[in-house]
Amino acid sequence: MELHRFAADDGEEIRVQVGGSGPAVVLLHEWASSHRVWEPIAHRLIDRFTVYRWDARGHHGHGEPLSPPSGRKVSVERMADDLARLLDHFRLERPVVVGHSMGALTLWCYIARHGCGRLGRIGIIDQSPRLITDADWRCGIYGDWSPERDAIFVADMRRDFVDAVVRLVCCGLNERARIRYQNHHAGIERMRTYLGMLDHGPLIEVWQTLSAVDFRPLLPTITVPALLVYGSDSNYYPPATGRFVRDALPDARLFVYEKTDHSPHVALPERFAADLAGFATES
Repeated sequence: MELHRFAADDGEEIRVQVGGSGPAVVLLHEWASSHRVWEPIAHRLIDRFTVYRWDARGHHGHGEPLSPPSGRKVSVERMADDLARLLDHFRLERPVVVGHSMGALTLWCYIARHGCGRLGRIGIIDQSPRLITDADWRCGIYGDWSPERDAIFVADMRRDFVDAVVRLVCCGLNERARIRYQNHHAGIERMRTYLGMLDHGPLIEVWQTLSAVDFRPLLPTITVPALLVYGSDSNYYPPATGRFVRDALPDARLFVYEKTDHSPHVALPERFAADLAGFATES
């Protein structure tokens, strides 16, 4: 694996871990995470694919000191344009681009702004096209995430980022996560430590753009094949979410990984790598 850097069109430096050889696979991580989350997947793919894993702007995963705030915008639209720049920088033609959670929203936003022409195939992992819910849309966060509830969450993050995010992760639809939270499981304490090390400002800024988008009208226009992987016990999204995305896309297949949460690829990396490799190489 080798660390690369490229400049976005506003001068922001984006860092990308690159390894392997063969057709290109681009992996886009979730909110408040980094390229490191893909490690078990990348190691299972690099014998057949060239794997690109970035740290999205506002996210840091390479162990380097945080730079002073640049004042440049952090938004899903900005990250979508960064993805376009990544494809240009590495001269990628028709790669497979996979996004988990925020990464999926970034990918959908890229398609909304730049189209599908440069993409070969796409992968979406456990994400709704619309986080906010209303009387007619229950496939957003928890099936019950109103604009008022989102505003309260943003205010809570500004007061105590770590506690707000831990409660978001643990106090949703997944019963096992709630029990771990109530029992002060060691994994929850590790999560608190990790979240406390992050630069909270950019994460709060980008969250507000993630909760503002609605990509439901975009889905029927996506012309490339799509692999959908959802967790049967997702903390955030009801089971109907994956089915909605599958039915809205012209060419999609849905895999539901049983007894997995919002990160089914992390829970079952070997299965996910095999499913992704098969999808990427089929004619």
